[in-house]
Amino acid sequence: MLKTTLNKQITLISLCLAMLFASINAQAKLNIVTTTGMIADLTQNIGGDEVEVTALMNTGVDPHLYKATQGDLRKLMKADIIFYNGLHLEGKMQDIFEKMARKKPVYAISEKLPKNRILHHGQYPDPHIWFDVLLWKQAGERVLELLNKHEPDKSVLFTANANLYFDKLEALNLWAAQQVASIPEAQRILITAHDAFGYFGQAYQIKVMGLQGISTASEFGLQDIKQLKEVIVANQVKAVFVESSVSPRFINSLVEGVEAEGHQLKIGGELFSDAMGLPDTEEGTYLGMVKHNVNTIVSALKGQSKPTP
Repeated sequence: MLKTTLNKQITLISLCLAMLFASINAQAKLNIVTTTGMIADLTQNIGGDEVEVTALMNTGVDPHLYKATQGDLRKLMKADIIFYNGLHLEGKMQDIFEKMARKKPVYAISEKLPKNRILHHGQYPDPHIWFDVLLWKQAGERVLELLNKHEPDKSVLFTANANLYFDKLEALNLWAAQQVASIPEAQRILITAHDAFGYFGQAYQIKVMGLQGISTASEFGLQDIKQLKEVIVANQVKAVFVESSVSPRFINSLVEGVEAEGHQLKIGGELFSDAMGLPDTEEGTYLGMVKHNVNTIVSALKGQSKPTP
């Protein structure tokens, strides 16, 4: 009887200690808040179990137009580190980041990318750096550097996580290049709602055109539509694409206008541009998002009914 009671007490104490250590470990995790899901995914892959990452912008959210809520501000205030894209992607939040930076670490993960790799449209930089997989890997190297700076005792773990993930990015980049190269060169024209795929075009040798500029806040006119129609007809473009975070009505209007002039054109599918897919889906990860986009683009421009395996 005494032995049974003693065993129960030992078990209870062990459970209490386990809960205490779990609580301590949870508290020891770096609380990182990011703007986009792409940055959250990158940070989580590098930080692993040592970080707790929260993205402010979810599936279908347009970062160009995003305004921080009171809930967002509370999350930012509680964060140990804040990561954002920079290059004016989160234009309406820039003032918040500048104020937060006086009190805590706030970093634009694009800030140390090579200047000659940054695209510009007029005076404005193109912020969509994640569409060049190797450039995104360089952004990941910056995240690794910052995590090591703030948690140097965990640098071995962070570096090991990063190396595994960077290998996956290298393989993804090679696969994407091979897939896009399989499209006949004359048909290698990607037309979308806004000009988000410039880095993709530069990295994988495909011409990219958008109705709007690099920001969805920009306007387009009848002349823009006329120019796109001419390109589509002259090059016998088979498909154009809608985006998950941009209204499809502009692209739908373009398709209707082209078809009214006797040229066959279809919506080739939905691409993820400024946000990833739903959580707990393949497209809800960076790797899955890129694979989905590449498969969708390649199958539509080659006139295939199903995505490339």
